[in-house]
Amino acid sequence: LKDALIGMDLVIIPAGVPHKHGLTKDDLFNINVGIVKTLCEAIAKCCPKAIVNVLSNPVNSTVLITAEVFKRVGTYDPKRLLGVTMLDVVRANMFVAEVLGVDLRYVDVPIIGGHVGITILPLLSQIKPPCSFTLKRSEYPSSTILTS
Repeated sequence: LKDALIGMDLVIIPAGVPHKHGLTKDDLFNINVGIVKTLCEAIAKCCPKAIVNVLSNPVNSTVLITAEVFKRVGTYDPKRLLGVTMLDVVRANMFVAEVLGVDLRYVDVPIIGGHVGITILPLLSQIKPPCSFTLKRSEYPSSTILTS
């Protein structure tokens, strides 16, 4: 790991295990946080000035863990730490394209908030192309796409 990190200006962390049947969210959290923590400890030693891009789920938590590791060793720079949650945008785009019956390539749904459940918020009023939803349409059964 040390040899791979020395001199890096950018480190992307997609490491972690996917959610599997029988694995609780707590199990997933503990496994992925352990992996991210170990990687970040090495990054702090080998390339403390690198931009770090965290993709490991749950991103909202793993970014915070990363920040705490860097703070503890004195290398934290909020301008060099990023978290990517593009998967949530892709899911929302798929849902809206299906509901509206339009080509997915032309749909953009901004997402704010957390990564799952009630913490994730698609900004339906900001969808491109502009559209509106009836109450019945916004309760489309595939809305589980947004929280799976």
